[in-house]
Amino acid sequence: MRVRTLLGMPELRLRPIVGAELLDRPVTRLYGTELPDPTRYLSGGELVLSGLLWHHTADDCEIFVSSLANSGVAALAASPPDAGELPAALVEACERHGVPLLEVPVDLSFATITERVVLELAAERVGDAGAQLGRHRRLLTVVAEGGGLAELIGAGTAELGAGCWVLSCTGHVVAGPDLPGAAALVREFLVADRLPKVVRGMTLLPVAARGGGRLGAWVLVVSGDRAHDEVAAELASLVGVERARVVQGREIENRAAGPLLRQVLAGGDLEARIAAVGWDPGAPLRVVAASASGGRVERVAALLEEVLAAVVPRSLVAVVGDEVYALAPAGAWTEQVRSALRTAEPGLGPARVLVGISSPVAHPGLRGAAEEASHARRLGERRPGRTCVVAGEEIALHQLLLAGVPEGLRGSLRRRLLGPVLDYDAAHGSDLIGTLRVFLDCSGSWTAAAARLHVHVNTLRYRVSRVEELLGADLSNFTERVDLYLALQTGE
Repeated sequence: MRVRTLLGMPELRLRPIVGAELLDRPVTRLYGTELPDPTRYLSGGELVLSGLLWHHTADDCEIFVSSLANSGVAALAASPPDAGELPAALVEACERHGVPLLEVPVDLSFATITERVVLELAAERVGDAGAQLGRHRRLLTVVAEGGGLAELIGAGTAELGAGCWVLSCTGHVVAGPDLPGAAALVREFLVADRLPKVVRGMTLLPVAARGGGRLGAWVLVVSGDRAHDEVAAELASLVGVERARVVQGREIENRAAGPLLRQVLAGGDLEARIAAVGWDPGAPLRVVAASASGGRVERVAALLEEVLAAVVPRSLVAVVGDEVYALAPAGAWTEQVRSALRTAEPGLGPARVLVGISSPVAHPGLRGAAEEASHARRLGERRPGRTCVVAGEEIALHQLLLAGVPEGLRGSLRRRLLGPVLDYDAAHGSDLIGTLRVFLDCSGSWTAAAARLHVHVNTLRYRVSRVEELLGADLSNFTERVDLYLALQTGE
């Protein structure tokens, strides 16, 4: 297929902006991206789809387009992110680097382009394949007749004579039988320099997705070395058509997510809205709050969609303000979310993803659940790990309350209540703060605290009296104990 073939597809309504003399370039595959520099994922001949979410300055256009030119792509098909015109810097960069630029109508789904182009490429391959004609046609027939992903993978297994699976970036088996070691294969996929790649007797083939890099993609796994098998490559392309349909379906479902979650945060009667999305208003729900260091809330939303699709399919995800929220039927799926995020870690780059999950509540308590989820997420900021999931049931009430206190205020309270002891320890190389923490953790038991500290009870009594003297406090007073215990927690 040539670039000009796309212009002859009236249903796509693509408009050439740059490169009228380059329209005879062959298109060999399709790749969607919102990465600022997608070089590592390009091998030449691609029709690149982009919604320009990476664009912030003119320099961004130069970096993006030069990466396309250096990789030998066939053309760039772009849609303005805000229903305006394509950036002038993008047009100039495409002219300078000789990259054909096609404008995508803002009302045209990238999924429609993907389906049309993949089917066209598949049809061409069928025409050129000769001996493989029957196998190609049978795979195409499954898609054309709406057989679905499971039937397509079954047909691919039969045609290739090899096991086939589709995995998400979280290690979830989207289609195919159980696959031991699926998470390890996904991690290999996320860090691979080049694809397809053969790993432990399995071939990993990328399934294109719009935006999000590999975290927004699926991976087709075929047993044996199928890196240069045309039928395996075709199967990956056809799985991409099904992937686009799934993404489009989620987008439709999530249209109700934004208004519903905004109303959750604002409070009010939610029964009618919950019923409108097909849920039982009487059933308990959980609220999820997520964020990533460095922002990129859209990528966090896409990742959270993949995670929840694997563990609790009937969920709604939306960006509200600077955070990503989700609403999902209650269940014991916290550990599955944690495991899915750990699998996706290699694809996060320098980002750190934090997720807070509320306790199960009925719909009248959803606003409080959203606050609990947001506080739980903030509590994760002080915990280790590239990904951190904190559930409301896992943390004490005082930890949730402290998570909502601004960092500056926490430091001020800690200093006001514990300052003299902190200064004393710094000046004398002692650890009276540690003694105080153990004493309070042991509920003021002299024998238990002394045993934990490996000191005599009289030594402990001396240290505690020194703390009381420095702070002007009476540790036999319950209220003062509570204040000092909370002050100690602010430093954790």
